[in-house]
Amino acid sequence: MPITLITGANRGLGRETARRLLAAGHDVWVTARDADRGRSAADALGARFVQLDVTDDRSVAAAADHVERTTGLDVLVNNAGIVGARVPVTETTAADVREVYETNVFGIIRVFAAFAPLLARSPNPVVVNVSSGMGSLAVTSDPRRLESKIVALGYPSSKSAVNMLTTQYAKAYPQMRINAVDPGYTATDLNRRSGTQTVHEGTDAIVRSAGLDASGPTGVFMDRNGAVPW
Repeated sequence: MPITLITGANRGLGRETARRLLAAGHDVWVTARDADRGRSAADALGARFVQLDVTDDRSVAAAADHVERTTGLDVLVNNAGIVGARVPVTETTAADVREVYETNVFGIIRVFAAFAPLLARSPNPVVVNVSSGMGSLAVTSDPRRLESKIVALGYPSSKSAVNMLTTQYAKAYPQMRINAVDPGYTATDLNRRSGTQTVHEGTDAIVRSAGLDASGPTGVFMDRNGAVPW
C-alpha cells in the first residue's frame, strides 16, 4: 500500500486526488494550512491528517518529522498553489510575484527538501508536481489555446519555474519518478469555478502520475491526454 502525502488537500484538486488515491488503495496524508479545515476533510475522506503550511519552514519540518515517525512516505504530491493578486501586468509589483512564488515555487523546494530523505527509503519513490498549461512557453504562445489569451506575471512564471524544478530534480534524483502535470482548465476555487473540466477530470494526470512504478517516465510534463510541450 503506497503511502502518499498531498499538499493543499482540503479542497479542489487536492481533495479529489486524495479521494481517488484512497479508492485506489493508497494510505493518504491530507495536509492543509488550516488545521480545522484539513482535519475535517481528512475525516470525511477516511485519510490521515497533518498540518502543513508550505510557506513555513517549521511547519514543513514538523510535518515531515510526524510522517517519518508514523508511516514513512512513498508518494509526494505537490499540489498547494495560489493565483495571487489579480491585477494587470502593468500594475503587478515584485511583492505580488514574490507572494505567488513563496507558495508555488519555494513551497515545492521547501517540502521536497524535508521529505526527500523519507522518499529515499521507499522502494518506489514518486513525486508529482502540479503545474499548469500556463507554465508552458509553447502552450501560452499557441493562439489556438485558451492559455495564450491570459496575460499575467506571477502565476504563469511560477508554473514555468515548477517545470524547471521538475526536470532538475529528476536529473538529481534518478532513483525517483519526478514529473510535472497539467490538470487542465478545471473548475476550482483557484479560477472562481470558471473551468470547463470537473475536478475528477482535472485529477486524471495527477492520479496516473502518482501510480507510476520504477519503469515509468521521469522528468516529463503531461496532462490527461499525454505529453505537454514545455
